[in-house]
Amino acid sequence: MTAETDEDALLVEASRAGDHTAFGALYQRYSRMVHAVVLARVPPAEADDLVQEVFMTAIRQLHALRDAAAFRGWLAAIARNSANGWRRGALELVELTERAAAPRQEDEAEARRVLNTIRALPDAYRETLVMRLVEGMTGPEIALRSGLTADSVRVNLHRGMRLLREALEEGGRR
Repeated sequence: MTAETDEDALLVEASRAGDHTAFGALYQRYSRMVHAVVLARVPPAEADDLVQEVFMTAIRQLHALRDAAAFRGWLAAIARNSANGWRRGALELVELTERAAAPRQEDEAEARRVLNTIRALPDAYRETLVMRLVEGMTGPEIALRSGLTADSVRVNLHRGMRLLREALEEGGRR
């Protein structure tokens, strides 16, 4: 176990005992990771609300977590399940306005195109890329928060960026 995992276990136990500050520390530690996992699967407009839902589910179900040191992986699984559940039950509605031709809208459209391209990549690359490109997390931060080794993060980022570039280039040729 790492020092961070040990600290997570202590925070989980304190949270179970009703210490809201401890759960707040877990939220601070993992909210960006959860946001990346969710954003890899749902539209940006839905991500913040879904992140809150994930943490609400976590605090309600904390008693069911058998190994307090497994909090990170358990939380990521809740995030994936919540986002996948949202996708099954939701349609993405896009409002068209007169401002659609504005440069800012074009930038947003391009960002949506890139995010949608990332979402089409395999899970390992998708989550790692969103943590890096959207959340701005460094490789070591991603490793720490996701539970992956630093080498795995490096490989996922390298392969994911290659696949993303290829997909974006191919989409641009169409």
